[in-house]
Amino acid sequence: MLEELDQSVLNFSGDSLFFMNVSLAIIMFGVALDIRKTDFLYLAKAPKPFFLGILSQFLILPFLTFLLVSWIKPIPSVALGMFLVAACPGGNISNFLTNYAKGNTALSVSLTAFSTAVSIVLTPFNFALWASLYAPAAPLLAEISLDYGDVFQTVALILGVPLAMGMYVKHRLPLFAQKTSQVLKPLSIAIFGGIVLIAFYSNYDLFIKFIFLIFSWVFAHNAAALLTGFSLGKAFGLSLEDTKTLTIETGIQNSGLALVLIFTYFDGLGGMAIIAGWWGIWHIVSGLSIATLWKSKMSRFKQA
Repeated sequence: MLEELDQSVLNFSGDSLFFMNVSLAIIMFGVALDIRKTDFLYLAKAPKPFFLGILSQFLILPFLTFLLVSWIKPIPSVALGMFLVAACPGGNISNFLTNYAKGNTALSVSLTAFSTAVSIVLTPFNFALWASLYAPAAPLLAEISLDYGDVFQTVALILGVPLAMGMYVKHRLPLFAQKTSQVLKPLSIAIFGGIVLIAFYSNYDLFIKFIFLIFSWVFAHNAAALLTGFSLGKAFGLSLEDTKTLTIETGIQNSGLALVLIFTYFDGLGGMAIIAGWWGIWHIVSGLSIATLWKSKMSRFKQA
């Protein structure tokens, strides 16, 4: 049964992939419209939580993913999906969840902006590095013959260009940027969510058949990501607000980018796509649950 998942391919039309690329670019443009100069000035004043956040996301999480994969020994396509999700930057909803949890929103926005920018290089690099170290996945990687230069260009076009354009518009037309952001972000997220739901609907039988097999893996992987950020914040004596931010930024990954890369370069490989698709759902559930718990605790603390 697992071998069938390894060989399965999800159905996804070229038009759907195009709209997914566009919606992801619009989301990043909307995120950039909220970035201010003060966000980067904040980094100079408090560099420790920022560098810990980058360390947590781009070094520790991929390494722990490798350890987790080596322990549970999933089939190659699932392992590749886990490595790709871990290599992606923080998800766009992390800023909302951080604000909702009463975390450090300025730190969250700064980490999202920086991680998105460096992911142009680090996402292909991290994926290539850790996936190649997992022996069972090596034949599959060789069979796919992935061109990491093409991946670099795709990530740059989908994330880097919209980020730069959004920051430029924010600088030149701040009032326009503010009004546009209020419309763009919910609209683009709704469009992207709709496309993902269409992908699920188009492959409903395949998802239902395998979802219970991969749920525990996604749960464990996401829990490891959340614990990574939380433990790092506690170990280095960060404030509660900064610790919340590191937890959410590490646990909320840009699974949308992972799906785009999977359907573009891996032909919708079943194990990878189901891992990334379920991540996209589960990290919202886990992130919102943790944010709500923190918010309710803070509210009770203030009332006391």
